[in-house]
Amino acid sequence: MTRPPPPLWFLVPGALDTPTGGYEYDRRVIAGLHDLGWQVEVGRLDASFPDPSTDALTAAARTLAALPDGAAVVVDGLAFGALPAAAAAHGGRLRLIALIHHPLAAESGLAPARVAALRQSETRALAAARGVVVTSVATADLLGDYQVPRTRIRVVEPGTDPAPAARGSTGGLLQLLCVAALTERKGHDLLLQALAPLRGRDWHLTCVGSPARDPVYAARLTALCGALDLAGRVAFAGVLDDAALVRCYDGADLFVLATRFEGYGMACAEALAHGLPILATRAGAVPTTVPPTAGLLVAPDDPAALTAALARLLDEPKLRHRLAAGSRAAGLGLPTWQTAAAAFARSIEELCDV
Repeated sequence: MTRPPPPLWFLVPGALDTPTGGYEYDRRVIAGLHDLGWQVEVGRLDASFPDPSTDALTAAARTLAALPDGAAVVVDGLAFGALPAAAAAHGGRLRLIALIHHPLAAESGLAPARVAALRQSETRALAAARGVVVTSVATADLLGDYQVPRTRIRVVEPGTDPAPAARGSTGGLLQLLCVAALTERKGHDLLLQALAPLRGRDWHLTCVGSPARDPVYAARLTALCGALDLAGRVAFAGVLDDAALVRCYDGADLFVLATRFEGYGMACAEALAHGLPILATRAGAVPTTVPPTAGLLVAPDDPAALTAALARLLDEPKLRHRLAAGSRAAGLGLPTWQTAAAAFARSIEELCDV
């Protein structure tokens, strides 16, 4: 008789329906585990992580203390790296699993002292974990700098929903699409700088993503559009529901992402599923997510390189069509969320020795 899956606690900072790729990963994996027969209890930590208040740290420690001895507990990395003391206090009696989408210190725009503090905090916290789940091999490689043995790491890439091939635009303007929260790490400022010299081309950019994570940066982008004379060429669409987002992918001709770092690149995977040619940066896991047959990749933080690649893609329809075919082929081979959930379940069983 097959033994039933063990109960699993899944701790997430803030609301599980927060519109980012990391939270979508958590939501879809939790749903997939339920479908596989797992009993998953979701606990909500304070939304202030990864910069928790004293009260938030106290509440998180209290949450861990309330869990039974031997419990298997997944803690989202947005909080785990900021909980070294609580992880050390309970790592001996709980089977703690850190889910790292990307190291906290990899966020852009942080002061050097803050980067150093986050690296130290996350290194201490990860030392208390039974194991670590990451979303890409690139992130697994980074954790060597955090003194995590490779034997304690499991890679579980996100799933991607199957999608029809994008039909593209029907008007005279080439439709560019960027899907990313408006944060400095996603590089919208670089993208706008790269597009400014191409004002004479026929294009329009739609940016889909929440401005709520960094309202100051979002306001900066609006001002930058004005300063670069791009106000009529760029639309910030905010957060869209699934149907509206699918329509955006369907009507796009080119997917663009000037990111400074990606732990995986779920939006790039969605673009592959829709068969869109991609222009992105060689940042983090992007080169392993986007094959050379599907897109052009340039160095991060290089607006001039972005401009040159954009000019090629705007001016060479044959190149776009060739990359679109390669993107569609790659997209058809992406893992589904059902596959991802099954891989996550196996990883938890291996790391928890159940």
